[in-house]
Amino acid sequence: MKSKILFFVLMFLGFNAAIAQNISTKEDREALFDYIIEKTAIRESLSPIKEKTLGINVMADMKLLKDEVVNATNDVELYYALQKLSAARKDRHLSINEIEGGLQLPPVEEGQAPIRFHPDYTDSGNYFMFVADLGENISDYTEQSELPEIGDELLKVNGEDFENYMERARQYTRYSSINNLWRRFAYSLSEKSDDLPPSFFKEQLTLTLERKGGQQYEVTLPYLEKVDWQYGNFIKDYPGYELAWEKESFHVYTPTDPNNKTLLLWWYGFRGDLQEATDSLIAYAEDNNMLDYDLIIDAINSRGGSQGAYALARLSPKPFKTTGGNLKLSDITKDFINEYTEGYLSDKTRMDGSGREAEDDGTWVMDWLHGPVIKGMAAGQAYSNNTPFKCAHLPHYSDWVMQPAEKHFTGDMVVFLGPWGGSHLTQFASMVIDNDLGYTFGMPDGGYSNTWEWEEDLVFPISKKPVVEFMWSIGHTLRPNGQIAEGNAPMVDEFMPVTRDNYLEYKNILLEKAHRKLADSNQ
Repeated sequence: MKSKILFFVLMFLGFNAAIAQNISTKEDREALFDYIIEKTAIRESLSPIKEKTLGINVMADMKLLKDEVVNATNDVELYYALQKLSAARKDRHLSINEIEGGLQLPPVEEGQAPIRFHPDYTDSGNYFMFVADLGENISDYTEQSELPEIGDELLKVNGEDFENYMERARQYTRYSSINNLWRRFAYSLSEKSDDLPPSFFKEQLTLTLERKGGQQYEVTLPYLEKVDWQYGNFIKDYPGYELAWEKESFHVYTPTDPNNKTLLLWWYGFRGDLQEATDSLIAYAEDNNMLDYDLIIDAINSRGGSQGAYALARLSPKPFKTTGGNLKLSDITKDFINEYTEGYLSDKTRMDGSGREAEDDGTWVMDWLHGPVIKGMAAGQAYSNNTPFKCAHLPHYSDWVMQPAEKHFTGDMVVFLGPWGGSHLTQFASMVIDNDLGYTFGMPDGGYSNTWEWEEDLVFPISKKPVVEFMWSIGHTLRPNGQIAEGNAPMVDEFMPVTRDNYLEYKNILLEKAHRKLADSNQ
């Protein structure tokens, strides 16, 4: 028996020693921390408006984490200290990732408990989480007699007060706005993954919940490989509409009442088929005499991508100013230009004009990188000149104003927005709101968008051993109104927060509001 115990002790010590050898020395970890801070100050395109809104100072907040990085004792501690260091920048886009030969995380048996949450946004100073969805046959997964119901408030996670639990988790979480933090965290709250340190999870998920009437109860649920949900991410049955056809970027719903002259688009994202999907929509509308219809765009669940301006030039009859961007000029700008140029020359879709990023053959952005950007570096500029976003739709010397396409919708537009997504959705929302292209309902989008990013495989400065992949945001996205977009989502015209009382009918409530608004504008 003693020999078996000794064997397992030696195995344990050997495993920890194997992990610990990847963290190098204390001096090396300090040098690594100093390198990240130095390069962040040089490369990062910080957003002053975001720092003011969130009440943070990115560089000062990062420096407070030095001891945690330097004093890490194994791979797991160092990896999550670096994740916390990265997350201190409060940028949804920026992550760290494992690389070959670098820090190693123990394998995680990922899973999803059959319950999901959503924030109640009623009171901006007192948000809370409520049960928003349940797995089908939820009673099969728990022995407790009390079963969760939609709207029940979350009080504790694994015995810990939810406020404390979220505050701990927030330090490792990527977000650019508070509303987006709550929405994304709600979605992942019942998932088991390596997004958070292993200490956050137990074999099962135990939750303390409270009914609307004040009755508290506890439920323990397993992590499953797959969950069939009762509702999904919001209900979207859209009374008075039926699904006509769908593409990856959006689904098209037509009215069942012939007197209803609207089309409804459920917008999934600005995906690779957006140009083709938009052209198909225009052709469909033309064939069915619908180009004069009003548009209702449900972008609450939307993701990012590109080509939003291409779509807007066909969805709206009005000229509009597109989003813009710039590049922070630093020690890696030449390498960035070289990498981008190499990718451009090897990517045939850029050469034939079918790539997702550009409407031309890609020469506008190449002309800009090898012209004004290089000249800006030589002149000692901190940032390049501002251009239409990635020179995707207009050349770098443009006034950023796009005209409607030859064939386009001529009616009014209503857009539903919410804090789930951002990135190109933030740009799309900015173009709609800043240019007054339509009326917006709901809540502001997630408010995260940058122009260019730089990914680097970090190595310890002394030993040269690999560590992790680290990202920097190296360019601003600029809204049509001239403001930095990162952490600065445009406000909707009519604000309506999601609550536990309106959650199941939220989209139908917005749809009724949209119909009233369109009816008023058409009188």
